[in-house]
Amino acid sequence: MTKDIWVISDTHFNHANILKFTDSNTGELIRGAKFQTVSEMDEFMVDKWNSTVKPGDKVYHLGDVMFGDKEYFQKLWPKLHGQKRLVVGNHDDIKYLSSGGFFAKVHMWRMMTEFGLLLTHVPVHPSNLRVFVEEGEYTEGDVGTVQKTFLNVHGHIHQNPSPDGPYRNMSVEAIDYTPVNIEELRIR
Repeated sequence: MTKDIWVISDTHFNHANILKFTDSNTGELIRGAKFQTVSEMDEFMVDKWNSTVKPGDKVYHLGDVMFGDKEYFQKLWPKLHGQKRLVVGNHDDIKYLSSGGFFAKVHMWRMMTEFGLLLTHVPVHPSNLRVFVEEGEYTEGDVGTVQKTFLNVHGHIHQNPSPDGPYRNMSVEAIDYTPVNIEELRIR
């Protein structure tokens, strides 16, 4: 069985207030127009996740995983397929999420040179997207190497568009609540 790698961000499982958040440009509800309750939102996201992710796949969650009731989360989380890895978001309880067996690995960011990707929670400054490479390997900027621009795969900004340049927003609102396969993001 082929194992895939998926990316998603900003699920905000069990976050009641997110149903009240509005888009500052349009004044429209960001999620509340789509969902009446938190449980409706969470079950919808579980269904979308499991419609693409197989049990043996890897999933990089780019932060802002959950809010509130930890017992509720402990029952919800195992419903999601895949081996999960966390890139920490600004609202994540790192101690709780890293110690509860929820994630196989926890990162502050994840450089994936083989795909040409930098996984972060927030979009990073463009200067952080240029790394020195030699024959496809990261070399800490040795003399005589060539610079390569990586795609910053991020979350944090919800329904808003990514900055101009090499960025891709993985917030659930921007990806129809469905994890994106890493092959769709790969820099060739």
